[in-house]
Amino acid sequence: MSIIEDLTKWINSNPLLWNIIKFLVLLIVVLSCFQLIRRYLKKRISNTEIRYKSQKGIEILGYVLLTFLTITYFSGAIKDFTIIIGLFTAGLAFTLQELILSLAGSIYIFLVKVYKPGDRIEINGIKGDVIDVDSIYTTMMEIGEWVSSDNYSGRIVKLSNAFVFKGPIYNYSQDFPFIWDEFNLPIRYGSDIDLAKSIIIKIASEILSDYSANSKSRWQEVVNKYYIEDAEVDPTLAITLTDNWIQFNLRYIVDYKKRRVTKHLLNDRIQTEIEKRNGKIKLASTTLEVIKIPDVNVKIDTNKKS
Repeated sequence: MSIIEDLTKWINSNPLLWNIIKFLVLLIVVLSCFQLIRRYLKKRISNTEIRYKSQKGIEILGYVLLTFLTITYFSGAIKDFTIIIGLFTAGLAFTLQELILSLAGSIYIFLVKVYKPGDRIEINGIKGDVIDVDSIYTTMMEIGEWVSSDNYSGRIVKLSNAFVFKGPIYNYSQDFPFIWDEFNLPIRYGSDIDLAKSIIIKIASEILSDYSANSKSRWQEVVNKYYIEDAEVDPTLAITLTDNWIQFNLRYIVDYKKRRVTKHLLNDRIQTEIEKRNGKIKLASTTLEVIKIPDVNVKIDTNKKS
């Protein structure tokens, strides 16, 4: 009986500390409940995308609920909630601007669907594949930098969600998971130009046929959704006359993740076919032609003694 009396006496003499202890217990219970809900959803939902979004939704709901409980618990009454929330918001806006902007950015990302895990984006000068989006950060697997083409560098980048409000976001895969690419092929003057054109168009059509076919319906959806002109998705070849060679420019559409390997296949096949033509088509390179060597007159003085 004395233990209960001592505990009651201690509680009466330390009301603030007791309230903090009760709040911590409440906090642990709430966090445990949300953790159990997340584990349950992880086991019950088989679809990866739906499971990911549901867990992130539970996480955001948890933050909102904990904020509400904290304010109402220490304010003492719901009637003072408006005043408390005003003061609380003003304080946060002044001291935690970046954090609040990151939380707002995460909500904006999910509601507007700016990007999602699996998308390839470029934001704040960083390019990579999105591998996670939480309430504060977007995590990306970086591509490029010291590595040529669109290959992984191996670095994982964490970027504040606040950057969605601070600059442009380039999305390689949203709505239209294809990009236009091109490469130039220099052909020497005097080559069989018609033969060269037929070889390039034939090889491009064979290698890129699947991309062209799959992209047409997706591009039509983009045209219907946005105010944008229709575009050519089949491979096109343009010829430019230069001082040194005839430049062939091949423009084509390709899956955004297969840009490098597709360019390799095109170059390899075209080179092989050109070599089979017994010199009818010759690739050009930068050369220097010497037209004339100026005359040099050398006079030797035979009268000079050594």
